[in-house]
Amino acid sequence: MSESSAEAALAVASATGAAGNWRRATGIAGAAIGVVAAGAAAGVALERMTVGRGMRKKARLALDSAGPYGSLRGMPGKAYADDGTELYYEVDDVEPEGGSAPRRRRLFGRKAPLPVTVVFSHGYCLSQDSWHFQRAALRGVVRTVHWDQRSHGRSGRGVRQVQDDVPVDIDQLGRDLKAVIDAAAPEGPLVLVGHSMGGMTVMALADQYPELIRERVVAVALVGTSSGRLGEVNFGLPVAGVNAVRRVLPGLLKALGQRAELVEKGRQATADLFAGIIKRYSFASRDVDPAVARFAERMIEATPIDVVAEFYPAFTDHDKTEALAHFRDLPVLVLAGIGDLVTPSEHSEAIAGLLPDAELVLVPDAGHLVMLEHPEVVTDRLADLLTRAGAVPAGATVGGYGSSTAQPG
Repeated sequence: MSESSAEAALAVASATGAAGNWRRATGIAGAAIGVVAAGAAAGVALERMTVGRGMRKKARLALDSAGPYGSLRGMPGKAYADDGTELYYEVDDVEPEGGSAPRRRRLFGRKAPLPVTVVFSHGYCLSQDSWHFQRAALRGVVRTVHWDQRSHGRSGRGVRQVQDDVPVDIDQLGRDLKAVIDAAAPEGPLVLVGHSMGGMTVMALADQYPELIRERVVAVALVGTSSGRLGEVNFGLPVAGVNAVRRVLPGLLKALGQRAELVEKGRQATADLFAGIIKRYSFASRDVDPAVARFAERMIEATPIDVVAEFYPAFTDHDKTEALAHFRDLPVLVLAGIGDLVTPSEHSEAIAGLLPDAELVLVPDAGHLVMLEHPEVVTDRLADLLTRAGAVPAGATVGGYGSSTAQPG
C-alpha cells in the first residue's frame, strides 16, 4: 500500500464524519482502530479481484479452527486491582523434583527454596495468549504466570474507567501487575517479561515498587516496547499522514468509543481491510502462517472499540525512562523487530543504551508481534536469559515452540 493511500483513508474518514455520514465514517475508521489508522486498501482491492467475499469468509473460519494458537490453559486465578477491577491470570506450575514443596519440607524438615516465577505481560489490544509459543516451550521447565491486562482478554472492565470515567494510565497498569504478583506469586524470585504495553507495565511497576525489583526480581525481558517519546512515532507514514493521525485520532477515538455498538458493526463489515491493516502493523515477513496472522487478528478484533479509546491517550503521556535505572544491576534482555512500525526498534536501542549490560537483540524481517512472527528467536533468547538468572538449570531443554512460517501444502 502506498503512503498516500493511507493518508487518503484518514482523510475520507474525517471528511465523511464531518458531513454527518457517521455510519460510513465509523466503518472506515473502525476497521483501522486497534493498530493505527493506516490502510492496506491497495492489497485488499487486488485480493477482491481474485477471491470472492464468500470464499474469504470461509477461509477465515477455516483459519479460526486451524492450529492450537491460544488454546493453552493453566490453573486459573483472580486478582483484584486497587479500584476493584477483576484481573484474570493463569499459572503453569512445575512439579518440583522429589514431589511438592510441602512434602519435601515434611521429609527433610527444612524449607525448600521457592521456584522462580516468570510473569508475562501482554500488549495493547492483545491478551495473555499472545505468548502462545513461549508458553508452550517453557511448560514443565519453569513456573509461569500469564495474565490479561484490565479490559483485555478474560479480565474485567476497568472499574475506574467505567464508573468514574477516569482515563487509564500506565501507572495504573503497574499497580495491576503488582496485584497479580501478590496473588499468583507472593513469594520467591521473579522474572518479568513484557511486550509493548506490557513492557511499559513492567517499567511502571519498577517506578512505583522499586523495593520489589530490588528484593525479588532476578531478570527482566522487554520485547518490542518503549520507555517514552511515543508521540514521535511515524507509523511508517509520511509527515503529512502522521500529522493527520496525531490531530484527528484522539478525538476520533473518543467519539468512536461513545458509539461502540455501531463501530463494531463497521469493523465486521470491513473485515478484509482490517485484516490487511493488522498484518501490516503486526508482521514484517511475507511468509507468516496465515493461521498465525488470523490468530493475531482475532485477539485484536476481541478488543472493544471503547477499550481501544480508553487506553490510547496513555501512550502519549508514557515516560518511564528514569525507571529503567532499577534494572541496571539485573540481567536484562531487550528485543525488537527491525521492521516494527508501532514501537520502532530505535526505542529498544534507546533502552539498551541506558542499560549498558543488557543484551540487545534486533530481529531482521520482524514486526511488532515478533514473539509470534519469529518465536524461535524470542524463545531462545528468553531461555538464555532464564539460564543466566538461575531460573532454569544450564542443561535444561525448552520444549518445541512450533513455527509461524507458512508450511507448503
